[in-house]
Amino acid sequence: MARIPQKWLVVISVLLGTFTVILNNSMLNPAVPHLMEVFDSGAVATGWVITIFMVVMGMTMPLTGYLGDKFGKKQLFMVGLAIFLTGSVLGSMSWDLSSLIFFRGLQGVGGGIMMPLSLALIFEVFPKGERGLATGVWGIAAMMAPTIGPTLGGFIIEFGTWEWLFLCNLPTGILGLAFSWRYLRQTKKVDDIRFDLPGFLTVTAGVGAILFALGRMNELAQLYNPVNLSLVAVGLALLVLFTRIELKSPQPLLDLSVFQARAYTYSVVVAMISSIMLFSGIFLIPLLIQNVYGLGAVMTGLAFLPAALLSGIFMTVGGRMLDKIGPALPVTAGLSIMAVGTAVLGFMQLETAVWIVIAVNAVRGIGMGLAQMPATTAGMNAIPEKFVSRGSAMNNVFRQMSSAFGIVFVSIYFEVRRGQIMAVNGSTLEQASLTAINEGFLIVAVLGFLSIPAGILLGREHRRQQRQS
Repeated sequence: MARIPQKWLVVISVLLGTFTVILNNSMLNPAVPHLMEVFDSGAVATGWVITIFMVVMGMTMPLTGYLGDKFGKKQLFMVGLAIFLTGSVLGSMSWDLSSLIFFRGLQGVGGGIMMPLSLALIFEVFPKGERGLATGVWGIAAMMAPTIGPTLGGFIIEFGTWEWLFLCNLPTGILGLAFSWRYLRQTKKVDDIRFDLPGFLTVTAGVGAILFALGRMNELAQLYNPVNLSLVAVGLALLVLFTRIELKSPQPLLDLSVFQARAYTYSVVVAMISSIMLFSGIFLIPLLIQNVYGLGAVMTGLAFLPAALLSGIFMTVGGRMLDKIGPALPVTAGLSIMAVGTAVLGFMQLETAVWIVIAVNAVRGIGMGLAQMPATTAGMNAIPEKFVSRGSAMNNVFRQMSSAFGIVFVSIYFEVRRGQIMAVNGSTLEQASLTAINEGFLIVAVLGFLSIPAGILLGREHRRQQRQS
């Protein structure tokens, strides 16, 4: 390791931890039906294995800025990874569904601590002009893990036992812990820092209530459920109250003044819409391949691999472009490619060869790689260095909520629209499913096209800041 520069060893350290967290979560998605059999439980109850992680992770993220300043980012990152690994070991020993859900929540605490700190730790060791490539390399983990995970999870369920869904975290996780201990730099602790208890209570309860409701909305009936609607309303009210508290607090939990940096605001918009487009595809493409074309789960997982590979490659390309010419070209080009690719997926036919779906999704991967990390990095570069960990936490919270919203929207739209088509037109199940999937992709594509101006404005703001510096 002596020949590898110290700063790149930091990237490797956080990449190992991040990859472990995201891979594990995506591996469990195809395993829900199997876990229903193992624990003799229903779909709704077993779905909490996925939902609890999302909710707890979203509630933990706002804390990372304060805790990182209080105890040091290196120490906190290692604690988060250790908590996640502990949850993994205990999860493999689960004796019933309730214990499994509890240990998944423990994993969510660890993941919520780690994810915002990853960017902050990288920013500590890279100057602004080199952060694009560094975050592009780190982003490979964030983009490839969600697409590799379902394939790996499918293989484990088919050829192994469910316990390995948790135990397979240990090699990369322990390696990440060792690298973090050896290569992460100690960061300065902030003296005389006070904990913003009102801000903590309102933001965690608000984010938790919204994510909790979104996690329950997996069918049309849940959309009108009074409990879910109440949770969303209460969550939004608490976030409004949180905003008022933070604007008056002398030491806010999340300093909302970062939104005064327009580049950061535009980057959050790009991150949210990109997340909706990514996770809408992750939901709809398996339906297209399995429900319409009648192929298996393993083939579905393999169909995502070209997109994952190209996304990883073009993240580094986008990072280099950001460092050399700024975010305008990679972000706007990436958003345009994603929007066009998503629109093309809205015109599939029953006769369309599956390789065409795979190829178009791979093109979407190129766009995702070009747009997402350069936008996030440019936005983070625009805020003061002392707010980086808190800005990263807010970016991750918005990304988490938009991902959940994207899945809820396309899942309910698919269910409702497919039923309407079959009732009105008398179409076959395959044709009705295809029509609903196509329309879902077209709606998401419109959202993608609407996000392109945010990339253009991000580029303009970046150039303005460059002229002033």
